[in-house]
Amino acid sequence: MNITLKIWRQKNKDDKGKFVTYKLDGVSTEMTFLEMLDYLNEKLITEDQDPVAFDSDCREGICGMCGLYINGRPHGPQKGVTTCQLSMSLFRDGDTITVEPWRSKAFPVIKDLTVDRSSFDQLIQAGGYISVNTGAAPEANSIPVKKENAERAFDSGICIGCGACVAACKNASAMLFVSSKISQFALLPQGQVEARKRVRALVEKMDELGFGNCSNTGACEAECPKEIKLTNIARMNREYYKAF
Repeated sequence: MNITLKIWRQKNKDDKGKFVTYKLDGVSTEMTFLEMLDYLNEKLITEDQDPVAFDSDCREGICGMCGLYINGRPHGPQKGVTTCQLSMSLFRDGDTITVEPWRSKAFPVIKDLTVDRSSFDQLIQAGGYISVNTGAAPEANSIPVKKENAERAFDSGICIGCGACVAACKNASAMLFVSSKISQFALLPQGQVEARKRVRALVEKMDELGFGNCSNTGACEAECPKEIKLTNIARMNREYYKAF
């Protein structure tokens, strides 16, 4: 099929940037979205043009590197998948597809569709871990954990840190990401020792990095490729109030 791509091109964080239109013929419906961009870049290179910069790594929906804003939605039109899993079969011959980077003060553009998401790393460094010495690892079944809590902790822990929640939020809030990290520890006994210290450190760091506040529109949950639940934000708020 033949498609028209309107892609955001920006040389660096200080460049103004603009949309550039590309006509692409012979796109297979069996391609993923990133394979289509690879195909475009091969064409640009043969024409001695600068290829489009974008992030990718595992291309299996695990690493969270591939986030793109496609036709006004993080990761594109299909719910519950990352950009690398998005199939070109969802598009039609003659379609115009608009592709942008994540838009957030905390995610400055490096080049084209590539953004600096190291602010998420800084959040994890601020408190998204367990540091207390627990000694030798005990037998897993020797620690009584309610099945419901274990399942909720697991559901929170599958966040891949792609940043779609930030891109979807009108305030560029990182609360879904932060709350998922808080929840995965708050629900388990191993995370209780540092619970108060952790939640305060993460929330304070989130504000310091320039992320916005949550206004409960639910866009983050709707666009999260791992379908992390908004209830995590409520748990984070409860944990934060308990920390004082």
